Amino acid sequence: MTVPKEMPEKWARAGAPPSWSRKKPSWGTEEERRARANDREYNEKFQYASNCIKTSKYNILTFLPVNLFEQFQEVANTYFLFLLILQLIPQVSSLSWFTTIVPLVLVLAITAVKDATDDYFRHKSDNQVNNRQSQVLINGSLQQEQWMNVCVGDIIKLENNQFVAADLLLLSSSEPHGLCYIETAELDGETNMKVRQAIPVTSELGDISRLAKFDGEVVCEPPNNKLDRFSGTLYWKDSKFPLSNQNMLLRGCVLRNTEWCFGLVVFAGPDTKLMQNSGRTKFKRTSIDRLMNTLVLWIFGFLVCMGVILAIGNAIWEHEVGTRFQAYLPWDEAVDSAFFSGFLSFWSYIIILNTVVPISLYVSVEVIRLGHSYFINWDKKMFCMKKRTPAEARTTTLNEELGQVEYVFSDKTGTLTQNIMVFNKCSISGRSYGDVLDVLGHKAELGESPEPVDFSFNPLADNKFLFWDPTLLEAVKMGDPHTHEFFRLLSLCHTVMSEEKNEGELYYKAQSPDEGALVTAARNFGFVFRSRTPKTITVHEMGTAVTYQLLAILDFNNIRKRMSVIVRNPEGRIRLYCKGADTILLERLHPCTRGLLSTTTDHLNEYAGEGLRTLVLAYKDLDEEYYGEWAQRRLQASLARDSREDRLASVYEEVENDMVLLGATAIEDKLQQGVPETIALLTLANIKIWVLTGDKQETAVNIGYSCKMLTDDMTEVFIVTGHTVLEVREELRKAREKMLDSPHAVGNGFTCPEKRSAKLTSVLEAVAGEYALVINGHSLAHALEADMELEFLETACACKAVICCRVTPLQKAQVVELVKKHKKAVTLAIGDGANDVSMIKTAHIGVGISGQEGIQAVLASDYAFSQFKFLQRLLLVHGRWSYLRMCKFLCYFFYKNFAFTMVHFWFGFFCGFSAQTVYDQYFITLYNIVYTSLPVLAMGVFDQDVPEQRSMEYPKLYEPGQLNLLFNKREFFICIAQGIYTSVLMFFIPYGVFAEATRDDGTQLADYQSFAVTVATSLVIVVSVQIGLDTGYWTAINHFFIWGSLAIYFAILFAMHSNGLFDMFPNQFRFVGNAQNTLAQPTVWLTITLTTVVCIMPVVAFRFLKLSLKPDLSDTVRYTQLVRKKQKAQHRCLRRVGRTSSRRSGYAFSHQEGFGELIMSGKNMRLSSLALASFTTRSSSSWIESLRRKKSDSAGSPSGGADKPLKGLTSSWLFPEVNIKEPKYRPRPQGI
Repeated sequence: MTVPKEMPEKWARAGAPPSWSRKKPSWGTEEERRARANDREYNEKFQYASNCIKTSKYNILTFLPVNLFEQFQEVANTYFLFLLILQLIPQVSSLSWFTTIVPLVLVLAITAVKDATDDYFRHKSDNQVNNRQSQVLINGSLQQEQWMNVCVGDIIKLENNQFVAADLLLLSSSEPHGLCYIETAELDGETNMKVRQAIPVTSELGDISRLAKFDGEVVCEPPNNKLDRFSGTLYWKDSKFPLSNQNMLLRGCVLRNTEWCFGLVVFAGPDTKLMQNSGRTKFKRTSIDRLMNTLVLWIFGFLVCMGVILAIGNAIWEHEVGTRFQAYLPWDEAVDSAFFSGFLSFWSYIIILNTVVPISLYVSVEVIRLGHSYFINWDKKMFCMKKRTPAEARTTTLNEELGQVEYVFSDKTGTLTQNIMVFNKCSISGRSYGDVLDVLGHKAELGESPEPVDFSFNPLADNKFLFWDPTLLEAVKMGDPHTHEFFRLLSLCHTVMSEEKNEGELYYKAQSPDEGALVTAARNFGFVFRSRTPKTITVHEMGTAVTYQLLAILDFNNIRKRMSVIVRNPEGRIRLYCKGADTILLERLHPCTRGLLSTTTDHLNEYAGEGLRTLVLAYKDLDEEYYGEWAQRRLQASLARDSREDRLASVYEEVENDMVLLGATAIEDKLQQGVPETIALLTLANIKIWVLTGDKQETAVNIGYSCKMLTDDMTEVFIVTGHTVLEVREELRKAREKMLDSPHAVGNGFTCPEKRSAKLTSVLEAVAGEYALVINGHSLAHALEADMELEFLETACACKAVICCRVTPLQKAQVVELVKKHKKAVTLAIGDGANDVSMIKTAHIGVGISGQEGIQAVLASDYAFSQFKFLQRLLLVHGRWSYLRMCKFLCYFFYKNFAFTMVHFWFGFFCGFSAQTVYDQYFITLYNIVYTSLPVLAMGVFDQDVPEQRSMEYPKLYEPGQLNLLFNKREFFICIAQGIYTSVLMFFIPYGVFAEATRDDGTQLADYQSFAVTVATSLVIVVSVQIGLDTGYWTAINHFFIWGSLAIYFAILFAMHSNGLFDMFPNQFRFVGNAQNTLAQPTVWLTITLTTVVCIMPVVAFRFLKLSLKPDLSDTVRYTQLVRKKQKAQHRCLRRVGRTSSRRSGYAFSHQEGFGELIMSGKNMRLSSLALASFTTRSSSSWIESLRRKKSDSAGSPSGGADKPLKGLTSSWLFPEVNIKEPKYRPRPQGI
């Protein structure tokens, strides 16, 4: 029996993702879930959702109306629909309806096809999933049912390698003790197997007859999206049994290494946790989008103003002049006054002048963004060969924002580091192991060690495991009890699963790389974790199999930051083993370990100083009586209906006290390749990098030095560790005072850009020294409080680098939100784990690293790749180009449309304000969708100012995007002014010429159609030449589109004035031969040439003067490359002619100036990249100051500049006679 299809849709659940129909109880929001096994009639009265999922939005009948409704929610589409309606009114429209409907229908059709294609694949996916087969227990027998027909309360059978159909309570399985193994890759991206277990009371229900009689009822929490949490109770046979996440099989999991299992459906379809996590993510918009919306509103206002002016002119003209010509120009029947004529004229001009904001603008923007996304996906230099993983742009709406990033928030583990853990050192009973000592007892480097420790005595050892200190193995072989207990803890206290494919070949499946490394270390030192059941753990201790009874697992979470197991050894002794973070565990030790604690703490600090990840190990013996009482309290807490997790945490806290310290472990997590160089490049691009990590302070600081975030050249590194609000405030105050009192803080004469004044103002932002801030999680909690967050932000933003340690996922998101809220800067968050998801979603741009911690970060991200080093290319190349291209596209687009539209405005003053158009209606229709669309698209997709290598060599090129210099309100008004200037010349030059011009035969040249053809031809040529000037990077596509568009214009122009079209459509194409006759006149071509020259020459002159007097940094870089190419060609010529008498050596041309000083300073050892050479000087506040000092030095020297073949930009390739001036933007001082 299935859920009736006619069930009313009013039960759609408000809280469910909008894509799915959710049926809920009629009394309101579901507060708890009740499901009785094998009783569909009982369960149907609750009207739970069926197991059918629906992620599609349309069907055949609803597609057209729903899609059009969605599209017309866009303001632009609604606006153009309104214009179309106006054009259908004869008294208003002076244009044919098709001038608006053709581009509108084209845009709507393209969007509809895209939406229909996307929805088709959703339908296809839905049908594939809903029609999967499942074995359902119905009327005492197993029957094949489609997934869509499975209901809450059904018992279904799963077989090995099958997907789980719904969220199930595991009842029994083919494995002993009701165990089963699952893979959760579709849920959290982790491919490691996890174990689930049926509760003992149902684990014996293995045969069909007993399952058919099972009538237990589950009462549990309502549907939610928490994958790692479940709270419920099973009521059966007058007893109740607690249920947890360990008893659940979630939809999307795959059954592995288990022959079969049975489960009770608790949540189905949209109620499953997989679907609850599939809700829509927050839609992100770029700053250019927001600016463009504002500018479009301004243009609408400008359009209304022009319409009002022309309408007033019409009313005055009709009143003063038009009334005298009623016999020749009678008013329409509906027009009874000059005022009403002006009113109708207003709407007519709104129609004619609407092309200042063409609908094609929005389509073109999306096409350009799509092209940029494909460039990211196709970039071979961002392809990881090791993992066979390409970069992926998971969104197409944020590409240009990549060129404006000012703050990068990065996770550490797995993002900056490899997240491949190696057991490196350990401290056992006060003695440190892992350092290799020479014969004198001093630490030796690894390269000096003859060979790693030999584990050949252990046949079960992992051959890949390497350790360099033989004294630890000697201690194990000698039977040292502390060492044995240390490795015994590592082999027991974990949740690793063991798989033995062949005898002696063990494969560990760990939920985290840390656990895998620790269990592998214990394995090699003779304590081999062999297998486990729900109640036992088998370990081979020095070759002897020992089975421990597993009494309890006190699992790890982000709040507890520790895990424990309670086991009973073969002798019957009960012992608790615990491992966890030092900040948590050291507070729970017995006072008797105080002496050992001091030594171990020193070792922990030493390990953390080396960048190693540390854990503390401890144990506690329990007597039978105490354990029995504690186990009873734990059972009661697990049965609690409310606050179950809090009660369990309290019970765990009780037993995890007064423990005996065993020692500590230190695991190495190596830096990823290219991280220091990437951070150095991004820093030079004035991007501030904040590391937000859960690791301890010493580890994070050491990694900061390793990756060059922190350097010895820094003025000071401030460390905030206060435990109270007052302490944190005082430490932040002292840090600010030191920055202001520093001799470096005297200022550098740098004027902050105007954008800075709109941001949070602070005198700290003018500090010239380089500072860093390190803050702990408990201090950060106080710093993020409302009354202190601005103090923290001011201090942190004045620092070059910020490291936040011991932070929670929520704190990561709060830090990002704080910067977004107050700094108004573009933020980027990058991480690789589930704990980074909130940070990734909060930032303007989220980047996911596909690493060792699953793919949850990737699924939540906007961009994804496999290594942190690709971030420099994403920002400095793709991001900068995307921003540049979009800005040039928008500037040109507004220019060409104002130049096109404003001609109608000027013509209105000469046609009695009659709303007569200058161009014919076909030209108006085709101008934006045929004649000028492809060239601007080619520029928006392919244009470059400098090659990608130069973008990486000169990170300062990135700053215009951060300062929003290339497209802002000022640039917009400049484009509009240029467009209006062009329109004035476009109208008045032909108008003045045609007033007196004659044809070759002496007849008058001036007529409406000849004038229209002349102006239209001038316009197309001028805007084509203008885009040629704007194009900085020519490709074959650019040439084809620009010159091809001109050719298409003339082809269509002559075709529309041909005899053939007149014969077919005599009412539409009346002016036969007009284009041929007009363009055959030399006067017309002289007019077109004059108009083109007068429109273009000021632009050319302005750009020439700007390049000569005030070049941008990109202009300077391009010029130096040209000079370099010329000099290389000259040297080749010199070598060919064999000149040897020149006093000038080739040495100066083959080396960069300043490298001797650079090598002596040691800075190149930190940056290790020639690409950074041009910006390594830290003493100057900007490259401009460096340039000025060099010029003054050379001018003041006796020899002038004659003996210096190279001069110009600091330690970059600049050549003789290169005259470099300050760019139009002023870079910020380094270190701020």
